[in-house]
Amino acid sequence: MLKNVLLAVLLTIASKAFAQEKFPKQTISINGFRNPSIGLEYQRNQVSVHAGYYPTNFESGVTTEFLKAGLSYWFFPVDEKDIPSSFYVGASYFRGLTRDYEDKNALGVEAGFRWYAWKGLNFRIGIIALAADGQDLQINPTPSISYSFKF
Repeated sequence: MLKNVLLAVLLTIASKAFAQEKFPKQTISINGFRNPSIGLEYQRNQVSVHAGYYPTNFESGVTTEFLKAGLSYWFFPVDEKDIPSSFYVGASYFRGLTRDYEDKNALGVEAGFRWYAWKGLNFRIGIIALAADGQDLQINPTPSISYSFKF
């Protein structure tokens, strides 16, 4: 009996988490800070692609710069807004522009939450793990502010 109740709860959570109909068919976002990058993002249903400039500080007061492109998957919409606030996971390719990462390739994986505050204005908070040959694994917070247009 308990097993069946638990299974029903998990299936209900999973169906809500992956409720594609809650996400707009298409959005374009202008990202003004580093999550996912300072650039553009195109989202279709629950998948988005992004590209842009990514500055970060692995140590206080020292900015390392990258070009960044990747994919994100959006899930578990938590409100009934026109574009719902939701959680995400993503993977990205980085190309180093400065410091120890100049001309190096790196990969990143991240997870976080995007909150739509008003119309298309949204804020994100996440965490990223960035790995490159010859470098220590870097773990950083990834805050941002963006504006999204639904079409």
